[in-house]
Amino acid sequence: MTVQVVGQGTHGGGCTCGNCPVGAPEGHRQAVAAFLAKREEFAAGHGLPAALAHSPGASRQWVSDELTQSARAVADRSREAGEAWLLAVWRHTLIVVWGGLAVFALALAGTAIGAGWTVARTAGLVAALAVAGLLTGAARLHRTRGGLLAPVIGEDNRLSTSRTVASAWVLLLVFAVLVLALQLAGASDHGTRDELIAGLELARGAGMLTVLAVVCAIAVVVRRVVGVRVADRRLQKVRAERPRLADLLCDDAGRGSFADVQYTLVTAVAVLFSAVRLARRPEQLPDLPWALALLVTVSAATYFAAKWAEGGRPVVLSVVRAREAGDLDAPIRTGDDIEIRGTGFVPPGAGTPDRLGAMVVRIGPVHVHVPLIPVPGGFRNPSDTVLTVPVPVDVEPGRLDVQVVTAAGVETNRMPIDVLD
Repeated sequence: MTVQVVGQGTHGGGCTCGNCPVGAPEGHRQAVAAFLAKREEFAAGHGLPAALAHSPGASRQWVSDELTQSARAVADRSREAGEAWLLAVWRHTLIVVWGGLAVFALALAGTAIGAGWTVARTAGLVAALAVAGLLTGAARLHRTRGGLLAPVIGEDNRLSTSRTVASAWVLLLVFAVLVLALQLAGASDHGTRDELIAGLELARGAGMLTVLAVVCAIAVVVRRVVGVRVADRRLQKVRAERPRLADLLCDDAGRGSFADVQYTLVTAVAVLFSAVRLARRPEQLPDLPWALALLVTVSAATYFAAKWAEGGRPVVLSVVRAREAGDLDAPIRTGDDIEIRGTGFVPPGAGTPDRLGAMVVRIGPVHVHVPLIPVPGGFRNPSDTVLTVPVPVDVEPGRLDVQVVTAAGVETNRMPIDVLD
């Protein structure tokens, strides 16, 4: 039903085919609307086949299968919409670049009133044009990956805070060196040339070069640390639908992250200060004070420590027989529901229905898909701390191990249970 709805449309302003950049977002919106309507209908107890009404277990499994299938259709549309967004956004990045260049040119012209036009202003304008041209070429080369966003998008399809910070410092330093080089090319006397060359001395640019080395090292090391922790199953990572600006300030679950916020804010202040210093003294590299350089270093160390400490393996703490009101206390038997209690079952960013529907519980040799149990506005099962699954009739009585496989593909520890006849 969902596929039929989202498959209608033509290649026009209202296209919903999902096979082109125009129709993918609208197709995704319609698929989401269809899924939400179906979930709310099932949560209210409607839409069940009459043949299954007498069996709570069978009706629950049928509802879960229907929602899982619909969620997969939404995930397909979401992936198509994300790819279309990346293909379309690269032109918007160029608008930002050339719009910034226009503002910069107006600022140069405005500040030249009364003071006069100087060689430094010409060098700054030409350097800005050169940087904008290089960025335009890079954006066109990576237009299928978001243009200028491509270098700062991580392997999980989110904007990387560490790469964005390092890119900001690299762009500022490249611009500063270009300004000095152009002024040197236009200098007519030895004294001016010597002063410009002296502006590149290590004593004047040591603070900024130190900060550049630190943030670039953090960007490289954090990528390695995350990769190693994911490979060792100490960190769960799921791929995002598409990059978002909020990724610079939030964790994978979309919650505000102190480490990312403070790193981004401190960097923004330090870059702005360096840009002002360059505008005031264009004949030398921005002399970043050591106190500010130390502040950026401490902020980078805090960010790295947070990345090193985040995550953790999912853990099963206990497994008990699920008991409904009025049931007698009894051991676990085939056909019963069991509650798996623990932590980390739903990784950050895996709260979407298609990810929840991908969770699996192994009871001995039998793989049981965790059923989706809808409630108004969401799902009661699964959750990050409790999973409820039935014990299939294929499970042989005896002592068996229970193990959860999360949506990120990470396995928990094994918890033994006794299943009786």
